[in-house]
Formats: sequence, C-alpha cells, structure tokens
Amino acid sequence: MNLTVSQDFNFKSPIEKVWHALTDASTLARWVMDNDFKPVVGHKFQFRNDQWNLIIDSEVLEIDEPYKLSYTWVGSGINTTITWTLKHEVDTTYLHLEQTGFEKEDQAFRGAKHGWVKMAGDLEKLLVV
Repeated sequence: MNLTVSQDFNFKSPIEKVWHALTDASTLARWVMDNDFKPVVGHKFQFRNDQWNLIIDSEVLEIDEPYKLSYTWVGSGINTTITWTLKHEVDTTYLHLEQTGFEKEDQAFRGAKHGWVKMAGDLEKLLVV
C-alpha cells in the first residue's frame, strides 16, 4: 500500500516570501524543525528535534523556483517524499503538500496529517510579520 498525505494551504503573501520560508534554513527552522537545508538538488540534510530525540534524513530531489520543491523524509520508521507545489493568483499563494510513501494508516501517517496543519499555521504567522 502507498498512502499519501495531501493538503492545501493558502497565504495572503507573495509567492517569493512563501518560497523563502520553504527554502531558507533559518526560516524553515522556525516552523518545521532545526535543519541544515540548502536549496540544491542532491544536497543531503537533516531535520532535527532534540526535545523529541528526532532526526529526519533528507535529500533534495527537485527544485523549480518558486513553483516546486521535493525532498525525501526518512526517519522514525518511515521513508517518504515531500513535494511542495506553489501557485500565485491575484493576492494569494496556494501551497500544495504531498507526502507520499506511507505503507499504512498508522501513527506516522496520522501524525503527518495533523503535524503539517499545525506547522502551516506556524508558517502563516511567520508570513504576516
């Protein structure tokens, strides 16, 4: 089985500002986790949360600035791929998330569904500053 978390968010921010929040390591740390991300295809990096003793190993797979970003998300028993797709219309940036590769509808799958909604809320707060 190959399950996907698919979610849509929209922000009253320019696409460049949303892209920056997805690809700038220090900004990304403020709404996802500490990381050593670089927007370079093939770059291997980690998301880290010391409080939860969590390490996510990742590799950048695709970059089409400012429209698409994809990377692996491997850790805590899952091996998935995250793809962010951005589109700007009038005064709104639409952000689509797909996290593919879940093997079953388990705690990791449910956690991703709820976790990304919470993190998108944190992102929205960041973008209005």
